[in-house]
Amino acid sequence: MFTKKLRTLLLRDFNFYCKSRQFTKVFNRAICTSNIKFNSKQDFIVKSPLKSLAYPDCSIDQYVWADINKWSNKIAIVDGITDRSITYSELRDQCRALAIRLQTSLNLLPNDTIAICIPNSIEFPIVALGGCEAGMIVTTINPVYTSDEISRQLIDSGAKVLFGEASMSDILKEAVQKSKKPIKIVYSTNSPSESIPADGIRFDDLIGTNGVDLMSLKEVKPDCNSVTFLPYSSGTTGLNKGVMLSHKNIISNAIAMRNDEVGVTHDSIGDHQDVVPCVLPFFHIYGLVVTLLSKLAQGCKIITLPKFHPDTFLNAMEKYQGNVLHLVPPIIIFFNSYDKIRQEHTKSVQYVLCGAAPLGPGDMEKFQKIAPQTKYIQAYGLTEASPVTHAMSKTSTNYASVGNPINDTDAKIVEVGDPEFRGIGPNKTGEVLVRGPQIMHGYLNNEKATKETLTPDGWLRTGDIGHHDENGEFYITDRLKELIKVKGFQVAPAELEEILRMHPEITDAAVIGIPNPATGELPRAFVVAKKNSSVNEKNVQDFVAQKVSEFKRLAGGVEFVDSIPKNATGKILRRELRQRYV
Repeated sequence: MFTKKLRTLLLRDFNFYCKSRQFTKVFNRAICTSNIKFNSKQDFIVKSPLKSLAYPDCSIDQYVWADINKWSNKIAIVDGITDRSITYSELRDQCRALAIRLQTSLNLLPNDTIAICIPNSIEFPIVALGGCEAGMIVTTINPVYTSDEISRQLIDSGAKVLFGEASMSDILKEAVQKSKKPIKIVYSTNSPSESIPADGIRFDDLIGTNGVDLMSLKEVKPDCNSVTFLPYSSGTTGLNKGVMLSHKNIISNAIAMRNDEVGVTHDSIGDHQDVVPCVLPFFHIYGLVVTLLSKLAQGCKIITLPKFHPDTFLNAMEKYQGNVLHLVPPIIIFFNSYDKIRQEHTKSVQYVLCGAAPLGPGDMEKFQKIAPQTKYIQAYGLTEASPVTHAMSKTSTNYASVGNPINDTDAKIVEVGDPEFRGIGPNKTGEVLVRGPQIMHGYLNNEKATKETLTPDGWLRTGDIGHHDENGEFYITDRLKELIKVKGFQVAPAELEEILRMHPEITDAAVIGIPNPATGELPRAFVVAKKNSSVNEKNVQDFVAQKVSEFKRLAGGVEFVDSIPKNATGKILRRELRQRYV
């Protein structure tokens, strides 16, 4: 249980920088103004219309636990499949126990990296917050990855411990073997009787509070600017890269999304507790920060769902009466035509926040017929921005827009190819650039990509195309980047092209995304086969399917061509391929 001694220690430490009254004042300081603010008529930098906030000098775990005394006995997380639950006091104690054993039993040091490869579950935040409290860097891995994909991230991140489920033991062990690193594997199980590999470590043995002094954690004083989370993103192009995010990056985003103007949840006070079903994966920055960490800091009840399945999602909605949903366009589009959805599934929903990709106003209007009492908010961001940079006001009905820049965030539109990155005026199309306290430190072990993405004066090049209007509301209309988005997941064409070129009967290949109403996009390959080859579409699809996760497979088809269109420097002209397909 949440011990009195530990609670006293936490309150003593946290009151220095996380006093509840100070936080309340900070969260209520956001006041929206009506007109756009430019800091320069020549540069056209759009300033946030929301007032500047104060950000505490603390770590993520300290931020999350700052007000736990207000809701320590409330339910923190419920497994939406099994109904297993954990209170905030139990969650806090298990995070502390894990932090201690990371330092002692596993002999890890501050700034060592641990990896989480677990679906949405009670175990995920225990690892994430326990790792933060022990001073670790936490990298998150997609649990549907193949052993090759997991191994690649383990190597690049330098992970020393891998947390995963016992049901994935074969893939996890193979990934560690391929990494050729002495990485320890910790297995969570569905029951105490479930077996784990002989050389593995049982997760429950690390989080038990019996036999451990919760006051024995070696003191860690992280700089709020030090890197703590390392999610992976393809950025604007290329293979996945580790995005270095600090405590301050993530806390500033969580606080900004907690203000009255755009925040969709409230602190748990008295009998009130917001219920947040979480189907978006926690390994992704949207799920990690927007639906998990920020909501735990407010004492919300989190309902975890390991993957999206319409029936289990609707059952959880009806049973737990979720009142705040965080979704992506493919889920909304799916429910617009799903004949099993009824108003009793959505009658409790007050807010829907949608992100990860643009959603047309027509699609949102269809969804509102299913849940007429619901207020819809569209937001915009990316992993490199922890993730949110723009959000609609709760009073706005301009569903075509992603809203204004959030607190302390600047944004501008620049002409594509302008080496000076000079802002251009309203209603002019160009690349979206942003800057603010949530912007990443850079890409791990990739100075070249960092310099291509971050300008010398701190602007993040998003790779997205859009414009803003006279009121400073932004519109995302296209992508400069080449990424393919499948159900909100990013697929790098370069990765699939490399795999295709490994096929013994293929000489060249290019991959693009094609529109799909259910998934957003699907990867489609254009392939140059060797002369007299007998390779066919199914051969190629099967070859790729053996090497990648399901969402990366060539479900958009394979087309055989005589050559791949390229420019003088060898860059693939994907626009020509898209035009050919259309």
